[in-house]
Amino acid sequence: MRPIDGNLGLYETVLSSRPLVDPGLVLLNGSKFSGGQSMKNFQQGFPVTLNLLDYRSADFLYGTFMLKLYQFGNSVCAQKVRITLSEKDQSWETREVNLFTSEQYDPEYLKLNPKGLVPTLVHDGKPIIESTVICEYVDETFPNPKLKPENPYERAQMRLWSKAVDEGLHEGVVEISFSAMFRERMKKMSDEQREIRFRNVGDPKRRDRSMSTYEQGVDSPYVYRGVMAYEKAFADMESALAGGNDWLMPSGYSLADINMMPYAARLAYLNLLDIWIDDKPLVQAWWRRAKAVPAFIKGIVDPLTDKEEEEMMTFGCKIKDQIRAVSDKYLSPAVNPTPG
Repeated sequence: MRPIDGNLGLYETVLSSRPLVDPGLVLLNGSKFSGGQSMKNFQQGFPVTLNLLDYRSADFLYGTFMLKLYQFGNSVCAQKVRITLSEKDQSWETREVNLFTSEQYDPEYLKLNPKGLVPTLVHDGKPIIESTVICEYVDETFPNPKLKPENPYERAQMRLWSKAVDEGLHEGVVEISFSAMFRERMKKMSDEQREIRFRNVGDPKRRDRSMSTYEQGVDSPYVYRGVMAYEKAFADMESALAGGNDWLMPSGYSLADINMMPYAARLAYLNLLDIWIDDKPLVQAWWRRAKAVPAFIKGIVDPLTDKEEEEMMTFGCKIKDQIRAVSDKYLSPAVNPTPG
């Protein structure tokens, strides 16, 4: 988004998913519209600026959106929700939650998401939290196209991919990303600002991970665990694709693929993906297919700014040799002492 006048917070919106009008106009205070529902006023051909300190002003002028997505744009969890919404050809209103200024801990946001995490999807006034849950909710609420296998066994296998993401890959990508980029940002904070940021993390386990990665960078044991999680996930993907299927489920494209897409994409933007998949031709082919999916482009590629892409590439390259060394260490066979 780019400023359209001198007032702080005025931005040009980016419209996605079935716009009724040409993309191009307006929102403020970190909020923007996606899609064209209730946007016919824009057809008059002039910009309308809104003060969204009171979000209700947008609802009043443009009509209430059925779906509102509270997100941080470059969040992998928000990305998979955007892919799912795009697959369903849904329109939604986006409301940015700036993680770097701790907006996720604002009391009003905590009413929607008591965990203080993003994203949160509000559907007809009801909040749904946890990205994996949101994606299944969206698939069941908007049934076409179906993103879950019909076969119960395959649905169970699909959910195992969701668990692999939630229980391993997510923490892994957070710590790898933190060690690459966000650690550098935190170094520029004052001691007081860093202390407040760590204190705001309500979950003691998440706080320990953040503090460890800030203090130790790639040498943090949490980064090592993240590398291990990716090694296992990509090895499992290679096995799952060995039957000749294009996607992770034999029946076709599903939430299993959508769940994995942002986590592969983050490594690619950090210029780290080849560390894991250089020796996995089937995963490489899956990745080529994934990048060509229109919803992937809408959900991940289009929302990224040039600055974000440049930042990820720059900082990822700085830690690449260290991450490769961690991976090599993990893959090296254990050396048993020679019996005496």
